[in-house]
Amino acid sequence: MPISSMSILRHRTIIPTTAALPTVSKLIHQISTLRCASVAVAKQHQNPKVSRKSQPPNKKLLRAKHTFKDYSSLAPVLSPQDKPPLSESQTVGTVAAAQANFMRVIVEPPRSIEESKVELLCVVKAVLKKIKRRVLVGDKVLVGSIDWVDRRGMIENVYQRSSEILDPPVANVDHLLVLFSMELPKLEPFALTRFLIEAESTGIPLTLGLNKSELVDEEAKVAWKSRLHKWGYQPVFCSVESKHGLDSLAFILRDQTSVIVGPSGVGKSSLINALRSNHHASDDAEGENLFDPILGSKWYGDQLVGQVSTRSGRGKHTTRNVSLLPLSTGGYLADTPGFNQPSLLKVTKQSLAQTFPEIRKMLSDSEPAKCSFNDCLHLGEPGCVVSAEWERYPYYFQLLDEIRIREEFQLRTYGTKKEGDVRYKAGDKGVQQAEPRLELKKHRRVSRKSTNQSLLNELDELDDDDNLPDEENDAFLKAMRDENQ
Repeated sequence: MPISSMSILRHRTIIPTTAALPTVSKLIHQISTLRCASVAVAKQHQNPKVSRKSQPPNKKLLRAKHTFKDYSSLAPVLSPQDKPPLSESQTVGTVAAAQANFMRVIVEPPRSIEESKVELLCVVKAVLKKIKRRVLVGDKVLVGSIDWVDRRGMIENVYQRSSEILDPPVANVDHLLVLFSMELPKLEPFALTRFLIEAESTGIPLTLGLNKSELVDEEAKVAWKSRLHKWGYQPVFCSVESKHGLDSLAFILRDQTSVIVGPSGVGKSSLINALRSNHHASDDAEGENLFDPILGSKWYGDQLVGQVSTRSGRGKHTTRNVSLLPLSTGGYLADTPGFNQPSLLKVTKQSLAQTFPEIRKMLSDSEPAKCSFNDCLHLGEPGCVVSAEWERYPYYFQLLDEIRIREEFQLRTYGTKKEGDVRYKAGDKGVQQAEPRLELKKHRRVSRKSTNQSLLNELDELDDDDNLPDEENDAFLKAMRDENQ
């Protein structure tokens, strides 16, 4: 009995000591909290006007926070006037052609190479693809990792563009040449209207050329010239076969970067070869070939020419990629693949009217009077100063309906909110670092948690299959089967 009482007393003495430990820890925590609070109050009494929020930030920290605006950690935004420091394996060039995943870039080599211009076969850096900084023909680019022996390199950055067109994709364009043929294929007014609207939407000066003029008589030329004059254009009739009008086009295209666009089969490649064939005569006369540095390259050779299909009367898409070619009179001319229907993606229902010279003329002639509504679409609204008495008004109505349907579909499908391709996160010392906004299930790998969970699910399925009873050895299932029979 004394032993049992002793054990009870001993047990009771242990319980209060263990229960008192949390109380002591709480007491120590409260004392430390009060001590910190008293120190903070004392500092605030010494200088009550200065608080944490009102303290001036560190100048170095502010400078670090704003560094991302001038130089991104992904790829710096370069203006055409920038001259970044270049290493021995870097240079600046112009994209002359694009085919598949490769770019042909014309660059100036180092002094160790005797040639004044070199063509490099380049790939695009992966980070530019992730941030969706597209490289187009005509772009001024920064090329790195150059192998001057094999003539290969990597496009590391793209300079800012002065202009850009989508159909076809070309950058830094100064002039557009819309080329159609009088016959083979026959000139269609609505197709011509679509190409002219696409060209007008870019805001780049354009020239309308009508090729194969030798296939029609003089009366047809006069009729089309008068008709296009009412549209607001002065066409240039030309012929590759008879060399008629080539000098006028060469004078218009001199000393600038031009893009020739039009349907397949109108003679774009033939016209380019004819305009560039004059350099042989000029070389013999002057005794110096301006294109010697890149002789033998694809950038210098003539363009392939195909025949018009006898069944459909249209071209056969001989040109398959965009190429920027030098002209003997100075400047460059881009040969582009033919397409029969421009997309008109940059044209909206509000900007469509400004792509028609007829509407622009009626609006200017009616000044100072204007339409009663700022969002007038010139479809007969009350107080509209644009009449319907002009030839291409049905085309305008048809294209406006097409663009309206496309915009409604885009609004339902994509909405109005669109995230950027680059996002910024705060790094060390407050520096904002840029990183590409990756698409889901494309660049990001599956997390380890998801991978482990999928493995566990597969193992569970295998266990379930293994735990299935064997009908041949199971007596219960055997009895049930015999009973059912």
